Amino acid sequence: MSFMQDTSDSRKAAGNGNEEKTPSAKKGVDVIASEVRRLPNGPGVYRMLDENGEVLYVGKARSLKKRVTSYTRLQGQSNRIMRMILSTAAMEFVVTQTESEALLLEANLIKRLRPRFNVLLRDDKSFPYILVTGDHQSAAIVKHRGARKRKGDYFGPFASAGAVDRTINALQKAFLIRTCSDSYYENRSRPCLQYQIKRCAGPCTGEIGQEDYAGLVSEAKAFLSGRSQLIKKQLAQQMEAASADLEFERAAIYRDRLSALSHVQAHQGINPQSVQEADVFAIHQEGGQTCVQVFFFRTGQNWGNRAYFPKADKSLDEPEILESFLAQFYDDKPAPKLILLSHDLAEQDLLSEALTERTGRKVDVSVPRRGEKKELVEHALTNAREALGRRLAETSSQARLLKGVAEAFDLTAQPRRIEVYDNSHIMGTNAVGGMIVAGVEGFAKGQYRKFNIKSEDLVPGDDYGMMREVLNRRFSRLLKEHAREEKPEASPVDPEGDTAGNEENGADITSDIPAWPDLVLIDGGQGQLTAARETLEDLGITDVPLVGIAKGPDRDAGREKFFIPGKQSFMLPERDPVLYFVQRLRDEAHRFAIGSHRARRKKDIVKNPLDEIAGIGPTRKKALLRHFGTAKAVSKAGIDDLAAVPGISEAIARLVYDHFHE
Repeated sequence: MSFMQDTSDSRKAAGNGNEEKTPSAKKGVDVIASEVRRLPNGPGVYRMLDENGEVLYVGKARSLKKRVTSYTRLQGQSNRIMRMILSTAAMEFVVTQTESEALLLEANLIKRLRPRFNVLLRDDKSFPYILVTGDHQSAAIVKHRGARKRKGDYFGPFASAGAVDRTINALQKAFLIRTCSDSYYENRSRPCLQYQIKRCAGPCTGEIGQEDYAGLVSEAKAFLSGRSQLIKKQLAQQMEAASADLEFERAAIYRDRLSALSHVQAHQGINPQSVQEADVFAIHQEGGQTCVQVFFFRTGQNWGNRAYFPKADKSLDEPEILESFLAQFYDDKPAPKLILLSHDLAEQDLLSEALTERTGRKVDVSVPRRGEKKELVEHALTNAREALGRRLAETSSQARLLKGVAEAFDLTAQPRRIEVYDNSHIMGTNAVGGMIVAGVEGFAKGQYRKFNIKSEDLVPGDDYGMMREVLNRRFSRLLKEHAREEKPEASPVDPEGDTAGNEENGADITSDIPAWPDLVLIDGGQGQLTAARETLEDLGITDVPLVGIAKGPDRDAGREKFFIPGKQSFMLPERDPVLYFVQRLRDEAHRFAIGSHRARRKKDIVKNPLDEIAGIGPTRKKALLRHFGTAKAVSKAGIDDLAAVPGISEAIARLVYDHFHE
C-alpha cells in the first residue's frame, strides 16, 4: 500500500492544529471536489477530516475516484452523510493493492481513530484462552490473554474469564493437571493442597512419573481438541477394568474424572453435532440501539457467548452495521473456519476473501438457510433480542434517575456525565484520590481515574489538600485536552423523562459520554465542597455544578446531607430512588478509592529495597538475593562480600554499599 501526498490548500489549512485557520477555509463539497481529479481508479482507504484535524469518517472503496465523486453531490444523501460532507475540511487517502487489503486497513483505522460517523465496536476486550504450556517438562494448564508468545497449545477463544475458570476447574478434576507457576513447582518439597484434594497428580514431588503425567496432559489436549467422546469412552473402560480387578479406589478416581468431564459439557448448553469450529453472529435493532450477539463454537463445544452494543447512526440498517462490526471484530483476532450470520451482507464475499488472506486458510462467511446451523443462528438472534431488551430497560430506568438528579440538584439539563470524587489513606500514608464516572448507560469504568497524591507540602491526613490536588490535576488536564468552548451542549430534560437525541453531533446522545462533567459529586461536607469550589475557580471554571455529600449521623445511609454552593444544605426523602442512586455512586467511588489505596499499600509492602538502587536491574538483584538470601542481608554486607557475587563489579558493590550506608 502507499500513502498519497497531501497537497490541497484545504488540508494545509486544516490538517495541522498549530497552523492558523482562516474563516474562509473551504469546507464540504468544494474540498471533496478539489480532491477528485487527483485520485486513481484503484482500491484504497479515505479519511474525512474536520477543520480541527479530527477524523470524521474512514471508508474504503474499490475505486477511490468513483467513491469520492459520489460525495460531491448533496442530493439524495441521507442526513448522516450530508452532515459528514458539510463538516469535511480535508481528506487523506491510502492506496492499496487489493480491495480486501483496503477492507482490513479500514477496520484497523476505525478501531484506532474512532471516527464519529463510523460504526464503532465498543467494549472490545481481548478474549481469554486456555493454554497448556509447552516450555516445561510438566505441562501446566493456565488462563491466557494477549499475544501468544509462550510456547504451548492454545484453546479458545472463550467468551469470558469465568467460562475459562470453570473449564480449568473441571479439567483439574478430570485430568489432574497442575495450575501452579513454574517457580512454585520448582520449590516444592512435598505435595501441595491441590494434590490432597485430588486436583493435581503431584508431578512436582514425583507422586506420578513424567511419562504417566504426559499421558494425562495428552488426554486433556485431546478433550479440548474435540475428542471428548473418545476420552470418556477410554475412562469408562479403565473404570470397569479397575472395578473388575477389585481396585475400587482406582475405579473411584476414574468415576470422578468421568463426572468432571460430564460437568464441563453439561454447562456448555448447545453442543452442535455438525459444527466443529464456528463463530455465530446475530444482530437485532430496536429503540435506536443495536445488539450483536456472538457465540463461539470450538471442537464441537459451546465456549460461551457475548453481547456487543456497537455505536452506530440510527439511519444504518442491520446488515450495514454487522458488516462494519465484523471487519473490526477480526482486526486483532484469528477467524475460525466458519462464520455464520443472521443477515446477508453486501460485501460478504469480500469479507471472506480478506479473512482468508489474513489467516492463511479458507474462511467461509455464510447465512445458513436450514438445518442445525440455522438453529444456531436463530438461538443467537433470540439472545440478541433479549440482551437488547434488558439494555433498553436499564437505559430507560437510568434516564429516569438522571432526570430525578437534575431536578434534585437544580440542574438546567439532564446530566450525561457525572463524576464522583473520594480520597483514601491511612494516617496520610499511601494517599490516593479516586474518580468514578457514570452516564446514561451506568458506570463507565473505562473512564475511572486514580490519583496518587504527590504533593510533599501536604500535612498527612489533610483531606482538603488532597481534594484540591486531585481536582487541580484532573481539570487542568481537561482544559488542555478538551477546550472549554468545545464542551457539547447538554441535552434538555424531556418532559416524558427521556433524553432528546442530538442529531447535530452525528451520533445518538445516549451513546456517548462527553469529556466535561455535567455534575461533580464530592464525598464530604461543606469543607470539602469549599475546597473543590475554590480549586475550580482558580482554574477559571465556574459553571460546573458541584454537590457535596455528607454522611448522616453515625454514618447512617439514608440520612445524608447535600451541600450546594450558595444554598442551604438539605436532605432527600428516605425512600427516594434518587437518594439510592446517589448512594450507589458514592459507594462506588469509595470502593474504587479504597481498592486503589490497598493496591498501592500492598505494592509498598512487597517493594524490595534493592529496587531503589540505580544500576541494579532484575539480573543483578536476582544474583544478590541468590547469594545473600534476603535484602536485609545485602544491606549488612561489606564491599568485598558484595563484589564476590557473580555479575557484581567493584563499582556496583560500592554503589550498593553506599546506598545502605549513607
